[in-house]
Amino acid sequence: MNKHHESTGPAGEQQITLRGPAELADALPYLMGFYPNDSVVMVALHGGQGRFGGRLRLGIPQAPGEWGPVADQLAECLVSGSERREGRPDAIVLFLCQDSPDGAGGRQTMERLKPFAQRLRTACGALDVPVLEALCISDGRYWSYCCPDPRCCPDQGNPLAMPGTTVMAAAATYAGVHVRGTLRDMEGRLQPLRTPAAVRAQEKALDRVGTALLPRLLDERARRDVAGETLRLARRLMDRIEEAQPAPPALSDAGDDQLIGSDEAAAVILGLQDRETRDRAAAWMEGPEAQAALRLWRTLARRCVAPYGEHAAAPLTLAGWVSWSTGDEPGARVALALALRADPDYTFAQLLHRACNEGLDPEALRRCLREAAEEDTGVGAEAPEAVVETVADRGAVPLHVRKVRPLPGGGGRRGRAPRSPGSDRGKASPGSTSPRTPVTGRRTRDARRYGRRGSRTRR
Repeated sequence: MNKHHESTGPAGEQQITLRGPAELADALPYLMGFYPNDSVVMVALHGGQGRFGGRLRLGIPQAPGEWGPVADQLAECLVSGSERREGRPDAIVLFLCQDSPDGAGGRQTMERLKPFAQRLRTACGALDVPVLEALCISDGRYWSYCCPDPRCCPDQGNPLAMPGTTVMAAAATYAGVHVRGTLRDMEGRLQPLRTPAAVRAQEKALDRVGTALLPRLLDERARRDVAGETLRLARRLMDRIEEAQPAPPALSDAGDDQLIGSDEAAAVILGLQDRETRDRAAAWMEGPEAQAALRLWRTLARRCVAPYGEHAAAPLTLAGWVSWSTGDEPGARVALALALRADPDYTFAQLLHRACNEGLDPEALRRCLREAAEEDTGVGAEAPEAVVETVADRGAVPLHVRKVRPLPGGGGRRGRAPRSPGSDRGKASPGSTSPRTPVTGRRTRDARRYGRRGSRTRR
C-alpha cells in the first residue's frame, strides 16, 4: 500500500488527513457530492500535504480505442484548469468506478480497465504531474493500480468501508455535506418517462400542441403572445407544485408528475424552445420560487419523450441553472451534462457547464436576470450567454474532450462545440435506432430554427 497523506482543505480551514487507498475510496462520494457510476474521476493535489484541488468526471468510454485520446485530453484539462485556479498540481489521484453487470465480477472489471488506468497515468506523467494513486472501485470493493504488494492489495480487492462509519463521513456530517445518492439515481430524476401509457399520452400531447403552436411560433407578433402564455402557465404550475402537500423525497417526483397534465407540460416545453422565453423563465432562480421552479423543470424534462428528446435541453438547462444558483453544484453538473447529451450544441448549457466546472460565481448572471425581470422587458438577444461567456473567459480557455466515436450512421454535426470533460458521453443504447419522427415533431423543431436577428431560438 502506498503510504501518503491527502488533506481535504486549505490551510486555515478544518482539515482531515486521509491515509492510503481505503480512506481515499471512502472520500470519493464526499468530494463529488454523489457516488459516481461508470465514471473516471481525476482529482488534483497541491502542496506537500496533498491538499485536494480541482476535480473532473467523465463517463468511461465504452470503446477501448477511445481510451488513449480521452486520457490525453483529461490530463491536459485537469492540469491546465488547475493552473488557472490554484496553480499547477503537484500530483493527481484518479478513480475508475464501474460495477460489473451481474454484481459479482469486480476483479474482471478492474482487469478490463487496467489499460485505461495506465493510459491516464502515462498522460499525466507526460505533463510532469505524477499519479499518486489510481483506484478501481467496483462491486463494493477497491483495487490499487499503483500498489504491487498482495499483502495489503490482494487480488480479490479490499471491501469498501461501511457508509457512515469513517472519519470522512463523520466530518462531512458535521460540516453539513450530504451525498445525494448515485449518479444513476440523480440522472434518473431527469430522464424521460418510461411507462408505455404515459409515454404515448405525452407524445400525443406534444404532437397535438405542436400542431397548434407551429404557425404562431413562425409569426413574430404571435411569438410574443406565445411567450407570455408560456410564462403565465409555467407560473401557475409552479404555484400548484408549491401548494401541494409535501411528499417524501422518494415520492416527490411521482407526485409532481401527477400535478401536471400532458397538454400543460407540452405547452410549456414547446414554448421554452424560444430562447427569450427561456431566458425570462431563468429569472426564477432564487428565494422561495427557486425550489418550485426546479421541480417544474425536472418534471418537464421527464416529459420530453421520444422523439422529442432534444427538446429536453431547455428544461434541463434551467434545472442546472437553478441548482447552480442555489448552491447545488453536483446537481447542476448532472442536469447540464444531460442537457448537452440531449443537444450537444445547446450554447447556454455549454457555457453554464463550463462556468460551473470552473468554480465561477453565478452572481453576475443572477444580477443580469434580476435587472431584466425588474424592467419586465425580457432579456436581450444574447444577454445570458454573453454574461456567462464574459465571466468564464477571464483568464480561461474552453475545456473540452474530443468525441472520438462517430455518431450513429457515420453522420456528424456541423459546427459542433467541444464538450466539457465533466459532461457525460452521449450514447445510444445497444441495438437502438433513431426513432420515427412524426411530421408535427419535425415541424416544431424546424420552427425553433428561426430566431430573432437570424439566430436559432433554442440556443
